[in-house]
Amino acid sequence: MSNIVAIVGRPNVGKSTLFNRLLERREAIVDSTAGVTRDRHYGKSDWNGVDFTVIDTGGYDVGTDDIFEQEIRKQVQLAVDEATSIVFMVNVEEGLTDTDQEIYELLRKSNKPLYLVVNKVDSSKEELPATEFYQLGVEKYYTLSSATGSGTGELLDQVVADFPTTEYKDPFEGLPKITIAGRPNVGKSTMTNALLDVERNIVTDIAGTTRDSIQTLYNKFGHEFVLVDTAGMRRKSKVSEDLEFYSVMRSIRSIEYSDVVILMVDATLGWESQDMNIFGLAQKNRKGIVILVNKWDLVEKETNTMRDFEAAIKNKIGQFNDVPILFVSALTKQRILKAVEVAMEVYEDRKKKIKTSKLNEVMLPIFEQTPPPAIKGKYIKIKYCVQLPTPSPQFVFFCNLPQYVKEPYKRFTENQLRKQFGFTGVPIEVYFRQK
Repeated sequence: MSNIVAIVGRPNVGKSTLFNRLLERREAIVDSTAGVTRDRHYGKSDWNGVDFTVIDTGGYDVGTDDIFEQEIRKQVQLAVDEATSIVFMVNVEEGLTDTDQEIYELLRKSNKPLYLVVNKVDSSKEELPATEFYQLGVEKYYTLSSATGSGTGELLDQVVADFPTTEYKDPFEGLPKITIAGRPNVGKSTMTNALLDVERNIVTDIAGTTRDSIQTLYNKFGHEFVLVDTAGMRRKSKVSEDLEFYSVMRSIRSIEYSDVVILMVDATLGWESQDMNIFGLAQKNRKGIVILVNKWDLVEKETNTMRDFEAAIKNKIGQFNDVPILFVSALTKQRILKAVEVAMEVYEDRKKKIKTSKLNEVMLPIFEQTPPPAIKGKYIKIKYCVQLPTPSPQFVFFCNLPQYVKEPYKRFTENQLRKQFGFTGVPIEVYFRQK
């Protein structure tokens, strides 16, 4: 399970600058999938070989004179609840403010590793004013320069060193893990209860995610898997239903932990930005995906309603649209067993391994018939291909001029892999390398 580092602080103290600097270390993890509007606010980074997730609460600040109003309190408290470590950022130019003190008091009560970072210390002359922050009662603070990035290394050395070292032993190791994800009030709890239909057999907290994610063993109708349930673990009074950041944060660990994500969509609302956020998160983590359009019993239907709804979703999710879409009612239990069957089919597709001989036998003739377009008179010859031994499908195609293989041909290759071998609902990675 990934450690989570939350960056907390007032607006304009430099949270996003630090966040962007951390993510630049792993540019391959960050993409610009159309519609993933909040994606810049969470991502993966690493330091000294240790991976972790970074959350920037900055994009969710409310731009009013009363900065520390109700929404800000929720965001700060959420960061406290979810994070492994908390980076509290202040600004030497503005000095210590009442808001800084109020935030710090909230964070301090968490008893989690807390790092005070004084930003915009661009030269030695700012070192003395920075000492004002000792008034918070800290023994140590870290200084950063937004302009140069200096000081980041010392901070990360300590953050990573303080990560928990106790290894979590998974009691369900080897079983498929399926997460039910979706916006608040979409029907996740109803779906979970409908599937289980009995008291939970085995319940255990996933390390570091108390209250929010529990594992339940499902063993019915010939299927056995672990249901990773993020629904209903918090009282609605604690976090408002429309707090988009809440849904994103609570989903990160569950999605990382799972093999397949069942993304539930509210049929009465349609596909919204938060659905795209969760879809993008699952796709980025290379998880299998099944989309369930819930509350279908509440929709007034015409002849083409289902077809039009499905087409609208596929239009919005972009190039990776070979995803099963089912129309269900968790309340009436309509098609919920079909959802389980499809999720297990996606799980099997995700772990599918194609023999190298079969892969070459099928794909090389396709490349012969439809080769990559020549670039500047140079012809690309694909000579050999292999599937990598990774949890999700990744393929390497060896050729003479990999640098000239453009994105459209990579999509063509992915589509051919799907056509020949399946992989429905599973992200595929395609790489071209020098032979």
